[in-house]
Amino acid sequence: MAFTEEGRRRVVIEGVKPEIDAGRFPIKRTVGESIIVEADMFTDGHDALSGVLQFRKKGAKKWSEVPMEFLVNDRWRGEFTVTELGRYQYTLQAWVDHFKSWARDLVKRVEAEQDISVDLLIGATMVEDAATRAKGRDATKLNDYAKNLRARAEEAVKQALSADLTTLMDRYANRELATTYHRTLEVVVDPERARYSAWYELFPRSTATEPSRHGTFKDVIKRLPYVASLGFDVLYLPPIHPIGQSYRKGKNNNVVSQPGEPGSPWAIGSEEGGHKSIHAELGTVEDFHELVAQARELNIEIALDIAFQASPDHPYVKEHPEWFLSRPDGTIQYAENPPKKYQDIYPFYFETPKWKELWEELKSVFVYWIEQGVRIFRVDNPHTKPFDFWEWLITDIKRDYPETIFLAEAFTRPKVLYQLAKLGFTQSYNYFPWRNTRWELEEFLTELTQTEVQEYLRPSLWPNTPDILTEYLQVGGRPAFMTRLVLAATLGACYGMYGPAFEFGDNQPLAVGKEEYLNSEKYEIKVHDLDRPDSLKDMIARVNHIRRGNPALHFNERIRFHNVDNEQILAYTKTTKDLSNIVLVVVNLDPHYTQSGWVDLPLEELGINLEEPYQVHDLLDDARYIWTGPRNYVELRPHTIPASIFLVRRRVRSERNFDYYQ
Repeated sequence: MAFTEEGRRRVVIEGVKPEIDAGRFPIKRTVGESIIVEADMFTDGHDALSGVLQFRKKGAKKWSEVPMEFLVNDRWRGEFTVTELGRYQYTLQAWVDHFKSWARDLVKRVEAEQDISVDLLIGATMVEDAATRAKGRDATKLNDYAKNLRARAEEAVKQALSADLTTLMDRYANRELATTYHRTLEVVVDPERARYSAWYELFPRSTATEPSRHGTFKDVIKRLPYVASLGFDVLYLPPIHPIGQSYRKGKNNNVVSQPGEPGSPWAIGSEEGGHKSIHAELGTVEDFHELVAQARELNIEIALDIAFQASPDHPYVKEHPEWFLSRPDGTIQYAENPPKKYQDIYPFYFETPKWKELWEELKSVFVYWIEQGVRIFRVDNPHTKPFDFWEWLITDIKRDYPETIFLAEAFTRPKVLYQLAKLGFTQSYNYFPWRNTRWELEEFLTELTQTEVQEYLRPSLWPNTPDILTEYLQVGGRPAFMTRLVLAATLGACYGMYGPAFEFGDNQPLAVGKEEYLNSEKYEIKVHDLDRPDSLKDMIARVNHIRRGNPALHFNERIRFHNVDNEQILAYTKTTKDLSNIVLVVVNLDPHYTQSGWVDLPLEELGINLEEPYQVHDLLDDARYIWTGPRNYVELRPHTIPASIFLVRRRVRSERNFDYYQ
């Protein structure tokens, strides 16, 4: 057996968390968030250890570091904060701390009234060694401490164990034989909207106020105050590109379109252009620039749909036929999901020998729209494109534009969904629309927020999309929409909705057993009366106002579910780390009947005295209740408001000797 490179290194570092797939993928954070790192660090024998957590902005030469703190059973913890967009790196270093071992044993010897004269000399030698690594005043102080130890001065033991000397010895520790963790791990740091945002989706062509007129970007600008009044900060637009004529789909996805029917925006490309062009009836590039600017005035970011597919009329088809798969009869393979056929769409052929050119061109689509002012993208069906492609593209773009956000529209198998998040997608669609029972919701959200998944996947919860009208919404009526609104907006820090279908409670399916909308907006232009009396717009605005005013709802990881003696009621709290903001959400999952039950709260975990009353203030209807003890009664009527969003306030005694709640 050959000698190791440095056999005198005695510390083992393992069990590092967070670490995704042995360091293959980075974790995710947003600016201002902290990373808590834990690891098992130990050595042979009984020597004491010291360790540091090292971190730096990727590309920087020097590491910053913070000390690791011992927890229990050889487990250590450190924490640092990320302050800039981009990528950070972190690793660990630990060493046998001979001075710490010496000081620990010195205490024992003094307590046993043993002769410590030689021990003081040993300590002096270590302090002198540290002085050689120090400079200026610190070096002088260390040498003075060493002299006192060698002189066996009366105060020598007291000085040897002083906090000042301990600090200096930590600062100038001998790390010649330190063990550095064998992996350098990474963190992708995104803007706050990556962690906390509310999305609203609309079709620009349906924003006109006159029947039969195609909406424009100028009409969308007029719609911005409405979106802002609802409390959304991201406005997501389906594809805005020219739409193909060949095999254009008609109303309700009919394979034959009638004259004047607009087709699906996802059938991208015509003689007018492709992915870097704008559908002429929407307006010009200058109009789009004005939309982006006007939205930002209202603190709204425009998100664009990027769908990598082409209509048969797309310029790519003529200019680069090698980017598509040809069939034996000479025709191009259109998109299929048997038995469904999408003759109006050609998928790109990623196994083409010209794959490098294809990758570069598709990347340039993102870059083009970034140059037009867009920083948020919803990516259509990323799970049907190669994983390596997405990792390359997202990494490349975020190196130059670290503020860019990518939302993966991937309703797919769990491992594929998680892989896309690991590869770089900032947010992810997920299975929330189909999780309806208490058990399903608790299990699913616990998986997303309390396991390793929360380090790399940010769920975006959508109760509906233009493609998804769930059975729950179809049969539950208005109460179902209110319930799913509260769940999406409070279970997740990121959520969205497809409107105005959602606020209008549109729930007519194409057919029984189908999740497609009847008369879907994907295939026709609609005119919407935003002032409909049955609209949920006021409740949506109220819920988004509650979200903004309560920091506990801006994060996912501090969610906890609580027992209720009724399976039709879901109860959970979200809190800030310092418990200054506690939000309790109680939801009736039954859209048809009133449900009641007793909610059990862990008051001690919430920082509430078991003997003291506390106030729960329902932010939805402004009702206030005084509760006492961990078990309290709730009753929720689905046809009024099927949920309560309680702000929990503790009782406080004022200086003037009266009680109030805060």
